[in-house]
Amino acid sequence: QVQLVESGGGLVQAGESLRLSCAASGRTDRIYSTGWFRQGPGKEREFVAATRWSDSTATYYADSVKGRFTISTDAAKNMAYLQMNSLKPEDTAVYYCAVGRSSYGKTWYAYDYWGQGTQVTVSS
Repeated sequence: QVQLVESGGGLVQAGESLRLSCAASGRTDRIYSTGWFRQGPGKEREFVAATRWSDSTATYYADSVKGRFTISTDAAKNMAYLQMNSLKPEDTAVYYCAVGRSSYGKTWYAYDYWGQGTQVTVSS
C-alpha cells in the first residue's frame, strides 16, 4: 500500500503561482509513475500532468496547462510536486495526486493510489 497526502492548495488571484506537494509513504519502492488530476465544480476529473517517479522523465501535460504547469518528483524524499504558474480562474479545482505501480498516462485507471485532494481556488 502507498499513502499519499497533498498540500499547498489555497486561494490566489489570477496570474499568481502555487506549488502543490504530494508526500508518499508506505511501499514507495513500488511506485513507477505519478500523475496529477483535478476536478472542478460540476466537472469530471481530468488529467493535468504525469511523469515517471524515479527521475521525472517522459512528462505529459494537458493542453490546458502546458507551458504554465511543471510536474516533478524527488524520489529520495518520496515527494511529487506540481508547480503552477500564471493561474487562471478556470484552474479552480480540487487537485489530486496519484501514483502507479506499473503504468502511467493520461487516464485515471493507470494509477493505483490516490490522495484526498487539495483545493485550489483562483479568483479573477
